Amino acid sequence: MTASTSSSYEALSVSFDSISASLNLPVSETQKKQLIDYVLMINKWNKTYNLTSVRDPQEMLIKHIFDSIVISPYLVGQHFADVGTGAGLPGIPLAIMNPEKTFLLIDSLGKRVRFIKQSIYELKISNVTAVQTRVEDLDLEKPLDGVLSRAFASLKDMLFWCQNLTDENGLFLALKGQLNQLELDEIPTGFTVVNCVNLAVPNLQGERHLVTLKKV
Repeated sequence: MTASTSSSYEALSVSFDSISASLNLPVSETQKKQLIDYVLMINKWNKTYNLTSVRDPQEMLIKHIFDSIVISPYLVGQHFADVGTGAGLPGIPLAIMNPEKTFLLIDSLGKRVRFIKQSIYELKISNVTAVQTRVEDLDLEKPLDGVLSRAFASLKDMLFWCQNLTDENGLFLALKGQLNQLELDEIPTGFTVVNCVNLAVPNLQGERHLVTLKKV
């Protein structure tokens, strides 16, 4: 680790401790290091891979890490897919927080999947698999317990494209900003809203919601 990287890590570590203190989420030192190292990896690769429009690592900590792990208590089951995962969000942070669960990260862009695979290798994460494909082309042997979506598509499109990934026992979990009633009204027949939770993400401007849905 270079002096510059070490300095960046220490600054992020201080911020991490300050933010996590206001959340009731236990994070081990190993998990904290993995999450911060992941931010540093995104920042490094972002220069050439353009993984995120967020350029400041401190902002990444809030907008990507804590915005992802805040839904950890709502994960019911063992096996999950993160569709349209981009740089691995929320899948990688959630995998770090939940080493006993498995996460299938799906994206159609090769450069994003290459970054995710390198992250898995460097961070020594054993419960993540990354796949480059369109979600509607994915063929699974058995249904998953949950399908995660963060800035992937509208609820209507998410349910249409991802309907084959789980059954009536599984859940669709969509991370949203403001709740749009029109979007909720467009939920197709055969699906129902289980819950809408207002998420409190420390230091994050704007609203965040978790919409949970299931097949009827």
